[in-house]
Amino acid sequence: MQSKRNLIADQVMAVAYSGFREGQHPDRGEGANNPSKQEILEDLHILIEHNFTLIRLYDSGQNSADTLSLIRQHQLPIKVLLGIWLDAEISNHDGCPWLTEPISESVLSKNKLQNGHEIERAISLANDYADIIVSVNVGNEALVSWNDHMVPVDTVIDYVKLVKQHIQQPVTVAENYAWWIEHGQALANIVDYIGVHTYPMWEHKLIEEGLAYTLDNIHRVHEALPQKPIAVLEGGWATTAEEFPEQANCMNQQTYFEQVYQWANKANITFFFFEAFDEPWKGHPDAIHGAEKHWGLFYVDRTPKQVMKRLEK
Repeated sequence: MQSKRNLIADQVMAVAYSGFREGQHPDRGEGANNPSKQEILEDLHILIEHNFTLIRLYDSGQNSADTLSLIRQHQLPIKVLLGIWLDAEISNHDGCPWLTEPISESVLSKNKLQNGHEIERAISLANDYADIIVSVNVGNEALVSWNDHMVPVDTVIDYVKLVKQHIQQPVTVAENYAWWIEHGQALANIVDYIGVHTYPMWEHKLIEEGLAYTLDNIHRVHEALPQKPIAVLEGGWATTAEEFPEQANCMNQQTYFEQVYQWANKANITFFFFEAFDEPWKGHPDAIHGAEKHWGLFYVDRTPKQVMKRLEK
């Protein structure tokens, strides 16, 4: 499927990284509570010790800037897929199950300005850290029908073009596999590669079906959009989930991780496993066993789950 060995930084298995610990969170309207530099550095060393040298960051804010600075300062052997987080420019209250009220025009206008600033920050970081940032991703699931931060596809295309004009690294967009298949042609024409999300577990697949379903997702994207290479920017298996309790466990996560590693190595596809560390801030605060909080390869206290214990040096 791929035309050359390992699409991003010559790495097969990479990992999505957000360093938010207990009580920490990104900006949800009242400011962020970011990890300290010491905490980020601890995380980066943990990832290196477990053979992860390519990470995905989701925005270009202070937390990401600190991570990049630490990689350079300590000369860490880590490359970065930098994210540009796009806030809602359309009120998707009719499509998003948890968006119960319309987003006001004033908020949407403010978001558009913030998105512009985010793009400027990303361009600056990509140029300042050109030795570390190997690719830039514009938007994360901002186009799928169920999201709470929807942006028009024509606007995303314009953003991609703008970023490509100002940086040298490859540029992509991260979206669910089904969106790419059904709606992705115009966007695929301008990105350097297609960034796919695939989650068999969210579609209630058994672990016995997980790899086959993942491969089918990627194959269908390739059939629909054969002109561009593909990277899996998110795929994983939760270890606790009230939504699918029988499938969410450490053994199944280990099975899925090992299976996708073997496949990605043969297929020459970079696969960003979601995610590095559990994140309690995600999902409903009262849903302590909700899947959103439990995708990490490590627990929130940074102890390794079963699959990572096998990779310890």
